[in-house]
Amino acid sequence: MSILVFSGVIMIVVLLLLLLIGTPIAVGIAFSSIVGILPTLDISSALITAAQRIFSGVSVFTLLAIPFFVLAGNIMNKGGIAIKLIRLAQLLMGKLPGGLAMTNILSNMLFGAVSGSGIAAASAMGSIVGPIQESEGYDREYSAATNIASAPTGLLIPPSNVLITYSLISGGTSVAALFLAGYIPGILWGIGVAIVAGIIAKKKGYTGGKRITQHTPLRIILESIPSLLLILIVVGGIIAGVFTATEASCIAVAYALILSFFYDRLDLKALFDIIKVSAETTGIIMLLIGASNIMGWVMSFTGLPDAIAQALLSLSDNRIVILLIINVFLLFIGTFMDITPAILIFTPIFLPIVSNFGMSPIQFGIMITFNLCIGGITPPIGNILYLGARVGNTNVEKVMPELLKYYIAIFVVLLMVTFIPWITMLLPNLLGLK
Repeated sequence: MSILVFSGVIMIVVLLLLLLIGTPIAVGIAFSSIVGILPTLDISSALITAAQRIFSGVSVFTLLAIPFFVLAGNIMNKGGIAIKLIRLAQLLMGKLPGGLAMTNILSNMLFGAVSGSGIAAASAMGSIVGPIQESEGYDREYSAATNIASAPTGLLIPPSNVLITYSLISGGTSVAALFLAGYIPGILWGIGVAIVAGIIAKKKGYTGGKRITQHTPLRIILESIPSLLLILIVVGGIIAGVFTATEASCIAVAYALILSFFYDRLDLKALFDIIKVSAETTGIIMLLIGASNIMGWVMSFTGLPDAIAQALLSLSDNRIVILLIINVFLLFIGTFMDITPAILIFTPIFLPIVSNFGMSPIQFGIMITFNLCIGGITPPIGNILYLGARVGNTNVEKVMPELLKYYIAIFVVLLMVTFIPWITMLLPNLLGLK
């Protein structure tokens, strides 16, 4: 083992030890990267280089989209948009078996796409639809599991901060192409969850239940159009080349503000609180990106990705086997690491490997995001899992038996995303985006 590869191994070992003792992820990434490079650089050069990499890592115009999309999502979460989308979802899905559960699933897909946050979707939809489901005789655990299982779809259906982050770390993969590529996998995830929820509902005799509103179908559709237009304006504008992802995020904030004030659900005090929370979230994300840029440089300098690739290929040169190994590894990582740092750390390691097998960076971006989204609904760390159980007035131990049924459908879709390229590449190819 060369001294450079040895440095990379030291970095990974130190990072794992720091994470095990509860060190904040950004601090762990930065510290382990500096320690890892010390066998080949003196401490002064290592610290200077680390500072430069942090600065260069966050000094990217595209990253300005993240704070604005975060802000737009938080505004929409508090601005009365959720109930409009829930009413539309029930109008479309309410007559099916387990109609309220179907409403929850479609609402998560719509609100997650608008807000770009699985946590916000699980919180907003679970707190509104959940009590209605309980009043109609639905099991708490079934309702909570359905809400939890469908909440991550918004991280795949654009606009998505996660895909913007992947675009940066993968060397400039088209944001527009990634956004388009996320649609079919995100919708398939939702359909898979809906099929399982429908089968369970039919066995338990759950019906559509009472309507959330007595408004006429026409009024429900008209009231939901302004919220849905946000997706069309933001994603359509990016794909058509009218504006960049960063400019689209600013438009999203302005549009969400106007809509929320029009619905009379937002005042200046609430807006100040939203800005404060958004700033805190942005600070965490930017620190992670800056620290991960140090790690990316150390990996490149030491040749660690090449060493890992050789190790994987020594196990098998079969494309299917290698992709299955990568999927299993990413699923494991997702159980204890948040999606943003995981993408920042493991994209530089695995992207060169899958590229050698002919996989597009676009397809891999959706595959890694899909894997890590599952981690958000999986113990022991899954933030959506714990939030969804709390919002559903139950606990994780009771929810897990119900949630296991949904994992089967989600894993089937993951395998489809991994081994059927057109699922992710169809829409980008149709519009000539690569």
